Amino acid sequence: MEKISVNCGNVVLGGGKIAVQSMTNTKTEDIGATLKQIEKLKEAGCDIVRVTVNNEQAANSISKIVKESPVPIVADVHFNALLAIKAVEAGVHKIRINPGNFPFDKLNKLAKICIERNVPVRIGVNGGSVKEEYKKLPLVDGLIASLLDSVKKLEDLGLNRLVLSVKSSDVRTSISANERLFSLTPYPLHIGITEAGTYENGVIKNAIGIGSLLLKGIGDTVRVSLSDDPIKEVFAARRILSALGLKKEFTVISCPTCGRTTINVTEYASKIEKEFFNSKVPLKVAVMGCVVNGIGESEGADVGIAGGENKSAIFMNGHIVETVPNNQAYETLKKYIMMKIDGNR
Repeated sequence: MEKISVNCGNVVLGGGKIAVQSMTNTKTEDIGATLKQIEKLKEAGCDIVRVTVNNEQAANSISKIVKESPVPIVADVHFNALLAIKAVEAGVHKIRINPGNFPFDKLNKLAKICIERNVPVRIGVNGGSVKEEYKKLPLVDGLIASLLDSVKKLEDLGLNRLVLSVKSSDVRTSISANERLFSLTPYPLHIGITEAGTYENGVIKNAIGIGSLLLKGIGDTVRVSLSDDPIKEVFAARRILSALGLKKEFTVISCPTCGRTTINVTEYASKIEKEFFNSKVPLKVAVMGCVVNGIGESEGADVGIAGGENKSAIFMNGHIVETVPNNQAYETLKKYIMMKIDGNR
């Protein structure tokens, strides 16, 4: 089956590149706060930002937000088709609706204006919002049936610029549903684990779910849903993509430490990661506590350190460039990282 790509503003969904999404948690009608958070999300590496359009005030704010946003804006609309239409008229780049709570008897006008303005629609079904008529089915079957029912309704109205998503708070369910959906439709898929929880548990669940699907070539856009700051969602998504080799990022590899460790690996790796994670230069930095694996791993990195009893060796591109006392090791490592970044700008 030949897959379809659609544009969300200047971001292509489908075609091999994975787009990172998040959602603002500000009141949309607070235009200043919403735009400020969108700017931060953009700086963190977010490609597309979704905002809620849950009332008239939010709908009236969308035009200014779209005009000033540095990334495409998706309007998240539930229950009210008129708000969705207003959002499209205000210039949003995509609409997100949920079949379980959207008045599909009022789709004609929304479909017409989306077709006229080339605005795609994401149909998103979550485990808690399966259509009533499909709730007696096993959850994966219910998710798929709810979604495909809605897809057909929109296709019958001539709208085929669609993005699809089926999510659950259960990792296995999400994976199974997306595997089946991928085999049934040509449309781009938005993937993630919904209601995944707080930061630590949520990141683990999303990494397993999103990672498993992306390794199979399933998924065109991702959101790491967390009960936390949306900026953390973007950082987590970037780390997942980087770990899978789907996005080149500034990466720190470090040993798990043991009794042979001679430098503070945890402190070094954490500080380097925090300070340079937003670097636009995709370097690989190795922080190794001793020479057992440290020499080899450091040689394979752009910049690396291998700790010794009293002195540590600093590597660049596989060659030792300096050996320094351990009390100077961190600052020296940082110096060479900055040199490498400056040389690649």
